[in-house]
Amino acid sequence: MSSKTTQAEETEDKYESMTVESAEPTEESPVPEAVSTDDISDVTKSDQTPEEELEQAQATVKDYWEQIMRLRAEMENDRKRAERNVENAHKYALKNFVEALLPVIDSMEMGLNAAVAENATLDSIRQGSELTLNMFIQVLEKQGLHQIDPLGEKFDPEQHQAISMIEDDAAESNSVINVMQKGFSLNDRLVRPAMVVVAK
Repeated sequence: MSSKTTQAEETEDKYESMTVESAEPTEESPVPEAVSTDDISDVTKSDQTPEEELEQAQATVKDYWEQIMRLRAEMENDRKRAERNVENAHKYALKNFVEALLPVIDSMEMGLNAAVAENATLDSIRQGSELTLNMFIQVLEKQGLHQIDPLGEKFDPEQHQAISMIEDDAAESNSVINVMQKGFSLNDRLVRPAMVVVAK
């Protein structure tokens, strides 16, 4: 029985030595440093109270709201400005054209006054009328309006409107031999076709 007791004591001593050795740190497996409670408190600790954080958040929201309202006011002003520009464009689109017509009106008034003068002659009235007409045509051409006077040209159904066809030995077939009414085009778009007589 004493031998059994001795074996048990030896086994217990070996177990204790193994436990103590395994608990000691080694170079292969270093023990991590313990986290201090001060470090944890630094992370969770805030410099502001909940009331101060709430006030800061409300101030930020107010600043954003003011920015939104300013942008909204600017957009509304831009919309109103664009509407005024469109309205003015409709109202005064012909302003330049009207200004260009004023000299023609003045010339016509001068012609009428000259026609009733004591020394007025038919020739002077005709010359004044031709001058006014040429001035008016120049104004129209500056605005992109051009006359279509196809006398002697080949008939073009896209630019001319034939009101009659007659035989003319001196003219080429399908050519314009008489212009009853001149046509007009505005920036290369037909406004009115020329009324013409075409040779067969």
